[in-house]
Amino acid sequence: MLFHISLYIGLSLLMVTAMVLMILKIGKLLGDCPASGRAARAASVTIATGYGMIGLGGVALIGAASALLDMGAIGLLPSLGLAALCLGLGFGHAIATLRAVIRDSLSPHRPPNAPTGDAVSGAA
Repeated sequence: MLFHISLYIGLSLLMVTAMVLMILKIGKLLGDCPASGRAARAASVTIATGYGMIGLGGVALIGAASALLDMGAIGLLPSLGLAALCLGLGFGHAIATLRAVIRDSLSPHRPPNAPTGDAVSGAA
């Protein structure tokens, strides 16, 4: 049982590390743009940090559930599959967040309560 849990933890941590490094690499590539470079680098570090912590928490919860259910060797692959699925979905959300930060850094800023142009002017 200890071998299976150790194997699960090791492979799951490898997945989390690989995806955090991918987020940082994407942020570094986007950081080469002169218009959004600073925002991309800062956002990639904060997003990768948050992703890593949430991913580690998910890995720990799935590992604890498989240990509590005493699934042994037969539960190793479903646990790894669930961890990979959750980490992949989180990775997609992290990249979408990074894309939104970059889009916001490229758009011209306007005051928060300014009309968007859809409002009819002069209407009471």
